[in-house]
Amino acid sequence: MARYDTDVQIIPTSVERLITELEKLPGIGPKSASRLAFYLIKTDNQDVDALGNSLLELKQGIQHCRTCFNFSESETCAICASASRDDHQICVVEDPLDIVAIERAGTFKGRYHVLHGAIAPIEGVGPEQLKVAELIERLKDVDGKAGITEVIIATNPNLEGEATALYIQKLIKPLVPKVTRLASGLPMGGDVEYADELTLSRALEGRQEF
Repeated sequence: MARYDTDVQIIPTSVERLITELEKLPGIGPKSASRLAFYLIKTDNQDVDALGNSLLELKQGIQHCRTCFNFSESETCAICASASRDDHQICVVEDPLDIVAIERAGTFKGRYHVLHGAIAPIEGVGPEQLKVAELIERLKDVDGKAGITEVIIATNPNLEGEATALYIQKLIKPLVPKVTRLASGLPMGGDVEYADELTLSRALEGRQEF
């Protein structure tokens, strides 16, 4: 389907398909998608092939870490495999990008658990669609270690994130001595992944117990 009301198809069908697919990416509108598509047309075949191969390898080589459900190229991600991390703290986040943001702050040295979303009934997302049950099992199964002493809930400070935090807090309160939430410093309605290092550092340092 041509994008213009004319008898002449200005944009080739293959380019139209590419633009349509690019528009599906977050933050990419019709104009940005068109610019990207025409940029790729002008780019050397070698660079386009490299992009295509990297996309294929991305889907084929990335999996969820079996422990924290972060994205990983192996069964266990680098953070879960690291012996230098604190085994007694778990930071619960909505998405893998939140881990990247918190790690940039350089304050938290514990482990993570990725929910892969937040409770959003209007969108049909309930606890069953998230990695909540896996978190509960993780808190129960300590493999003979001293166990988890603190769970930091770092869901986004919006309606969905707050609802998810309260739901998780009620479930895990009997399982761990301390349940905390990121402190003020993160604005209401903001996302963890977009917060700067100083804001995240202060939020982690000033966390409060539920």
